[in-house]
Amino acid sequence: MSPMLRLAAPIALAISLTACAGLLGGGGKAPPWLLTLTPQSPAPDSIARTAKAGEAVMIELPLVPKEIRTNRVPVHSGPIAIAYVQDLTWVDTPDKLFQDLLTETVTRVTNRVVLDPKQSSLDPGMTITGSLSRFGYDAQEGMVVVRYDAAKTRAGANAVETRRFEARESADGTAASVAPAINAAANRVAIDVAQWVGN
Repeated sequence: MSPMLRLAAPIALAISLTACAGLLGGGGKAPPWLLTLTPQSPAPDSIARTAKAGEAVMIELPLVPKEIRTNRVPVHSGPIAIAYVQDLTWVDTPDKLFQDLLTETVTRVTNRVVLDPKQSSLDPGMTITGSLSRFGYDAQEGMVVVRYDAAKTRAGANAVETRRFEARESADGTAASVAPAINAAANRVAIDVAQWVGN
């Protein structure tokens, strides 16, 4: 290996590690573990489905406010104060985690064919869009709150259906209690949305 390549390799490694640290919370040491959302609906033994034209479902990435567009969990204390739960870091941002959870839950709970938005050319069918406006801990209530305002449209239809879904779970503000509570609340919302989609 040439002297130049020997010098470049450690520099490239250092840059990549610094970038990873930034993604995991920025600046400080990497967290001991990362959290994700886990579907709680029973998984069918096998999935083999066929959808007629216009029957497939696509679930778009939800819109999120700035305090949720991070891999940390916000703590709301009053109408304007926001902090973050200590030692609690998601493996990805909540909008992507919730989209994945909702996609899997609709697949498990309904008999519908669920397509990735990148597959929209296959069958526009039904599209679910929405806004994930709350996905964190409310310190005044001592509750985790997950709120999803959904919109359901069908290809060629002249109407849009909207509905708000919300779930709350008790927690004490620590990572050990907030993590399972937010997973449970997100699953309750996902199941309610799946039942709405299946109708």
